[in-house]
Amino acid sequence: MNRFLKRKLPSNEQQSSSKSYESSLQQQRIEINLEDFPLDLGKRIKILAYYPNDRDKIRRAYLQRGPCQPTLHNFSQRKIGKSLRRFCPSWFNEFGNWLEYSIEKDVAFCLCCYLFRHDFGKQSGGDTFVIEGFTNWNKKERLSSHVGGPNSAHNIAWRKCQDLMNQNQHIEVVISKQSEQVRDLYRRRLTVSIDCICFLLKQGLAFCGHDESTNSANQGNFLELLRFPAEHNESINHDVLENAPENHQLIAPKIQKDIVNAIALETTNAIITDLRDELFAIIVDEARDISNKEQMAIALRYVNKKGSIVERFFGMVHVKDITALSLKMAIDELFCKHGLNISRIRGQGYDSASNMQGEFSGLKSLILKENSSAFYVHCFVHQLQLTLVAVAKNHIQVASLFNLVSTLLNVVGGSCKRHDMLREKQINYVRKALGKGEIPSGQGLNQETSLKRAVDTRWGSHYATLINLILMYSSIVDVLEIIKEDGSNADQRAEANGLLHLLEDFDFAFTLHLMKNVLGISNELSQALQRKDQDIINAMNLGRSRCRGKAQAITTEHYYRVGLFYTVVDIQLQELNDHFTETNTQLLLCIDCLNPTNLFSTFDKARLIEFANNVEFSSLKGIKNLSEKLVETGRHIVYPLVYLLLNLAMILPVATSTMERVFSAMKIVKNRLRNRLRDAWMSDCLVTYIEKDVFNKIGNEVIIQRFQNMKSRRGQL
Repeated sequence: MNRFLKRKLPSNEQQSSSKSYESSLQQQRIEINLEDFPLDLGKRIKILAYYPNDRDKIRRAYLQRGPCQPTLHNFSQRKIGKSLRRFCPSWFNEFGNWLEYSIEKDVAFCLCCYLFRHDFGKQSGGDTFVIEGFTNWNKKERLSSHVGGPNSAHNIAWRKCQDLMNQNQHIEVVISKQSEQVRDLYRRRLTVSIDCICFLLKQGLAFCGHDESTNSANQGNFLELLRFPAEHNESINHDVLENAPENHQLIAPKIQKDIVNAIALETTNAIITDLRDELFAIIVDEARDISNKEQMAIALRYVNKKGSIVERFFGMVHVKDITALSLKMAIDELFCKHGLNISRIRGQGYDSASNMQGEFSGLKSLILKENSSAFYVHCFVHQLQLTLVAVAKNHIQVASLFNLVSTLLNVVGGSCKRHDMLREKQINYVRKALGKGEIPSGQGLNQETSLKRAVDTRWGSHYATLINLILMYSSIVDVLEIIKEDGSNADQRAEANGLLHLLEDFDFAFTLHLMKNVLGISNELSQALQRKDQDIINAMNLGRSRCRGKAQAITTEHYYRVGLFYTVVDIQLQELNDHFTETNTQLLLCIDCLNPTNLFSTFDKARLIEFANNVEFSSLKGIKNLSEKLVETGRHIVYPLVYLLLNLAMILPVATSTMERVFSAMKIVKNRLRNRLRDAWMSDCLVTYIEKDVFNKIGNEVIIQRFQNMKSRRGQL
């Protein structure tokens, strides 16, 4: 076709632009991923470099994101004449609908001219605001002259942007005017599809089925769920599936993905709106999914407008490798996509992986080089787990206890037959104990249990192992007695006999109950630290309280008191002190003065003394309650610096438990049967699945508008 027809180019277009335009027509069309487009205009390629049929889709994606306006960026200065000048962020308020700033090149651009500028030649500054970039920071009037009059190239490009985002200006609407009845049917059909998709997202369920043909017995969750309301509501049945236009049923996989993406974007925007321009901390961790791809999860920790601390899952990003530089680049791209800036980070929370918390080349160090105020806190729960692992390995009798438990698992639970035997014995034991009134009954009590293996990287697993061993002790002994008598060979019978002697030994029983009590104290601390609203001061106080008073809990004969109990406590105390030395830094010690239980004794100003003696604040127990009370009474406006200090203290991350919850959710959303789930699709599903409380507040109308504006639709509203 290109041999016979040649598109007419604007007469004032440069010859180089003409060549690039023609070459773009002949280039092979490739799949584009709108999620990977750079937000910074300095990193973008020319709009003419894209395939012609894809350009409107790309333009619409950029217009939905809006101009790149990093208002909180530390703009660099350059010498112009005899003065140092820099970009003024207040210009975003005056020229906010088109002005962009490129952090990459330290220049300003025009978004609408980038999208449509090639149609108007050299008018209004030529390529200054499109390719080269504006740098005359001392000549603000050039921005106004770029806008020009009503018929300037800039305003024509701006009107083209508005027309592109206005459905009524699309060629489909002009050619095919739809009646109000058709529009209403389309809205109802779209609403039903959105409702079904919202349900699947909240439950973390798959959408598609193995066979979605009309003759299939199971067409997949989405189609089957869509059919359910149709079969029970005649008005819906008239609008969906077979009764809808064959080419407009809104059930195609692309439609489903667009709706999910629209919902995820609105959920993320709601989180950013709640964050506002406040300071925040990041919590980052990485794990491998079911398809052996490295996924990095990012959560934000900030103080909301009510003065409460919240942690929100922000996104999942696939990284090709787990080096610190790759992780940092992935964070930069995600922040740039959503208009966040690293300069607003005031806290970092990771585990002990070297690529995360390395002093010289870790992710922590890379962010600190760019933002020295991003204070790093090692995950408290992870440090606590390290102390428990050290006790379990460094004390001979405790290590022997957990080795014995592992052997029990291999012997008692080594086959399905023995596992069923153990379960049956435990059920009979519980039934008899309930009949005699030896154990309490109630909702949630006496659930079916099994022996668990202690895992060094699984929080609380050592304590859970000992609890289950105590609960199932009688049943385990009964099973070992059976194996001792009826084992298939002499080795099995001998092993069972040896285990029985060890289980009946006093040293074993004493060590078992000792470690249950010691680990029980640490387990309470671990559970408290994993709360999303936990603050750094309370975490420090919890650690101190657990370190005190442990040595007076148990007394027995000298051997067990000194030789066993005291040594276990000493090892754990030493490990706690070794791993929690980071919390004794000057910053955290200074933060402790904000605790209202100290009556703000470190402040000596008269207004703060009056503030501390106020009746409304006398019963507060922590900085979390103090922050909420300040907002509730409106005194965060009267004492802005105190409120700022409270925010800085509360946003410091305590634990990475949010990341563990995210990876647990990832195993639900991307399971063995959904192992080919695309990265962007998985991230959208996870955002809506994890942040249900935000997702539930988003109305269908907002989702419909986002869905309609994503691309040209056959249906009109």
